[in-house]
This record gives sequence, structure tokens and C-alpha cells, in this order.
Amino acid sequence: MSGAQGAADRGTVSAEAAGRMVEEVLDRLAESGDPAACEAAEELVRVLMQFYGAGLARIVELLGRLPGAPGEQALTALLDDEVVASLLVLHDLHPADVEPRIARALDAVPYPVENAGFDTDSGALRLRLTGSAGCGCGSTREAVEQAARDALAGLAPEVTEVRLDADTAREPVLLQIGSGPPGALSTSGRPPAGRAS
Repeated sequence: MSGAQGAADRGTVSAEAAGRMVEEVLDRLAESGDPAACEAAEELVRVLMQFYGAGLARIVELLGRLPGAPGEQALTALLDDEVVASLLVLHDLHPADVEPRIARALDAVPYPVENAGFDTDSGALRLRLTGSAGCGCGSTREAVEQAARDALAGLAPEVTEVRLDADTAREPVLLQIGSGPPGALSTSGRPPAGRAS
């Protein structure tokens, strides 16, 4: 079973996973060597994207027409849904700017991180750890950055690079544990090794 089929069989997929599935199908068609089939498939994807984008735009517009709280509550519920929010971003319909969407995505990262600066020109996002996130070793750095990339993929595709600030991923200070308080005698009656008597 292909990755695309397996993801589809599990039910709801993210916008990123759906995009990968479409690319897999288009790649398989390209490998078949039939240029007419490839062009037809790409046109089909474009038409469907336009149709769904227009439908989503209409939903957001209709919710905006509802008076007061009901419309706001319904729109908030849609924006809180990961799949719907990523579709709105994909079609450039999400009402929030990039910075609030970055913040929302970082809330879902399983490490205590915060935005330390986003460069709109390069798409680079710097992160800072705000608490303890493991040992600070390379694998933890990579895990934090990958978790952030995964969370940002659907909500803030403007972010093309994620870097964890080096000063927040330091190695922990190792504590030296002695056999007793300074000046204490060992069980032999002598000061512990390495201490002056």
C-alpha cells in the first residue's frame, strides 16, 4: 500500500500530507511517460483547488455576516481546527497575520519555545527555549526544530527555516557529588580523596 493510500485510509489528513499525496500521484503519472495524462491531472488539481478555495472563502464571508457573537464563535471554532485553519492558510483566507499564526503553531510544540525573531524576507524563524527541554544535546536541538517545523507547516508556511538559538540549547552544568560535606571525614576517619586534611 502506498503512503498516500495509507494516509487516506486513516481518515483526516493534514494539508501538508494531502499535498504530498497529490505530488505522489502526479509523480507516478509523470513516470508513466504520458504527457497528456500529466497535463490533465495537473489541470484537475488546479480546478479542484480553485473550487474548494472559493467554497472556503464563501464560508468565511457568510460567517462574517452573522450578527455578533454567533459568527465570531463559529469562525473561532473553525480557526481552532488544525485542518480547517491549514486550508484557510493554503488558500490565503486565514484572517490572522503570520506572527499570530506562528504563535498559535508554537503553542502546539511539545517543548517550551518562543519566537525569538522571524525574518519575513528569508522566512527564517529563530526560536528560544523558555524552560528545560531535555539534555540540550544535538538530538534534542534537532527534535525541537523538527517539532516546530511540523507544527508550522500547516499554519505558517511562510516559515521556511527554523533555528533554535544556540545560547538556549546549552549543555547542562554537571554537578560533582562528593562523599559528604566539605571537611567531612570518610568512614576510614580520613578526609575524602582530593581534599586537604
